[in-house]
Amino acid sequence: MRRRKKLAYWLFVRIPFWFVALSFAFVLLYKVVPVYFTPLMLVRAVQGERPIQREWTPLEKISPEMIKAVIASEDNRFATHNGFDWIEVRKMLDAHQNKGKKIRGCSTISQQTAKNVFTFGSSTLVRKGLEAWFTVLIEWIWGKERIMEVYLNVAETGHGMYGVQAAARKYYDVPAARLTRRQAASIAIILPNPLKYNPKGDTKFINRRRNAIVALIPKLEYPDWVRQ
Repeated sequence: MRRRKKLAYWLFVRIPFWFVALSFAFVLLYKVVPVYFTPLMLVRAVQGERPIQREWTPLEKISPEMIKAVIASEDNRFATHNGFDWIEVRKMLDAHQNKGKKIRGCSTISQQTAKNVFTFGSSTLVRKGLEAWFTVLIEWIWGKERIMEVYLNVAETGHGMYGVQAAARKYYDVPAARLTRRQAASIAIILPNPLKYNPKGDTKFINRRRNAIVALIPKLEYPDWVRQ
């Protein structure tokens, strides 16, 4: 009986307490400290990926076109949602139930940032739970501007590359601050699958998506801190 009580104490008191405490500690730390390493980088290193190319770049040194491009490409309601785009989730479920369409991902930029920084990205319920928990925390503690800054610095952008600065220099030989709208749109396109696609690729998919994003950018709402 005593052993059971001790086990229950650890399972329902001590472990949850330390999980919450460490979660807050890491989120508070990364609010002000650059995120130089993520679990995905570790996974890629174990897989034998080539040396990491990354350069932490403050948001003010990233072209506003890049910010607009990822919002247009991945998260149209980034400025207004609370970390989860329930409108998009309802649309997806309605299309699945009434039209037989496949279940598709509806992850926001906030969710992707939480996944990249705090999980190993595995396709499990535990990972999704952790992602949701950290999404709530970073929305509350970081705010949208910091979320965007971290996302644009840790997102995988190619083999051994992380962040839009590395992508800008690799593909266009310019710093992220000088990316044009079309260049930014091309980089945004590859973020869901950066190991498969090349932003300079001349394929129907790349061209169609680039043109769609460039056309959508002027129509969306952006946070006040995005320079026009």
